[in-house]
Amino acid sequence: MEHQLISAIETTLGWNGPEELGQGFARGRMDNPALLSRILTPNRLLDIAMRRSLNRPQFRCFQKGEEVHPAIYYTDSVSPRGQSIPMANMRSLGRLLREGATLILDQVNVFDPTMEVTCRALQWWSHERVQVNAYLTTNDAAGFPLHWDDHDVLIIQLAGEKEWEVRGASRNVPMYRDSDPNDTPTDEVIWSGTMKTGDVMHIPRGHWHQATRAGSGSGKSLHVTFGITKRTGASWLVWLADWCREHEVFRHDLDRRHGTGSETLTEAAVRLIGERPPADFLTAYEQETTLPRHVPYLDILGPLDAVVCTTHFAPKIRENGETVVVVTSGKKITLAAKALPALRLLLGGEPVPLAEAAAVVGTEIAEVAEILVKEEICAPLTPELSSGYTGLVTNAVS
Repeated sequence: MEHQLISAIETTLGWNGPEELGQGFARGRMDNPALLSRILTPNRLLDIAMRRSLNRPQFRCFQKGEEVHPAIYYTDSVSPRGQSIPMANMRSLGRLLREGATLILDQVNVFDPTMEVTCRALQWWSHERVQVNAYLTTNDAAGFPLHWDDHDVLIIQLAGEKEWEVRGASRNVPMYRDSDPNDTPTDEVIWSGTMKTGDVMHIPRGHWHQATRAGSGSGKSLHVTFGITKRTGASWLVWLADWCREHEVFRHDLDRRHGTGSETLTEAAVRLIGERPPADFLTAYEQETTLPRHVPYLDILGPLDAVVCTTHFAPKIRENGETVVVVTSGKKITLAAKALPALRLLLGGEPVPLAEAAAVVGTEIAEVAEILVKEEICAPLTPELSSGYTGLVTNAVS
């Protein structure tokens, strides 16, 4: 899947693929206003907040460096039958934003098709899980105090400007679950300055940073932060712990009194490590990730005229003589070899209008598409989902 934002990020940061993720601080400027507004605007973010029942901590508001109590900007929308649904009070939010405040919406990709598709494209590109948070700050509002993240981040300034300070790490590659609290910032300032519309910044895991509009006067800032959680040696060991249950030696009780059997356990653990190296874990992680949410296909609602692959990671297609095998999301599907051209088109990550695709790879693409939709590897291309690709990802048969 080729996504315009990913191409722009690579060009801006001078990257050639995802290998630079987590390797060092990087910053650059993207000169494409149309692309920036296409990703997200302040008004679109507020529209998302208005139309959905959001709750803390997913949706939060900060003012003067402290979190605003939800009771101030939430209200209960009561139906004629007395059903109560918590909704954002847009008048209260408007007042807070006029005074100067920061709104934070975590996992915007859950609510917005454009962000959903962008995160999926970043996952296919990086081979890691990605989520995106949005931050809207107005006037002189302060931001979070100095802190570090347990994942790599890509920050894109979509509108306005904000002051940043980025410091080095005080502990190498710290983790969310770690043996050290890592709560003392380093004095090493890597970069400080203003992120303006179009600026892109990569902050590796563990680097201390803070952002604010305090003292900036009237104005706004909207930026999105793509959090990319890479797998570690600790992740591999957790995976091995699950596999060890296949071997009886690991299921026996430990002998507390005599300590017997430790040598046998150690030998079995060494064998397990050799049998399932880190490369196997990296592959399995992508192929076994659960299926994403999407609108189900119901033939009673209309014909299947366009589809798109929605798996978290790109499916693997393996040719095997007279058959071809698709492996993804815990599924393994075997089809006749003649389905290969259709599979390559349908599993490429771009939207596929089936009538146009039939002229390219043959009429059997409709049958293959139905199989992939039934298995939830592809999803019907609804108008809402299609909007997430428009202008960002090319049609598969264009």
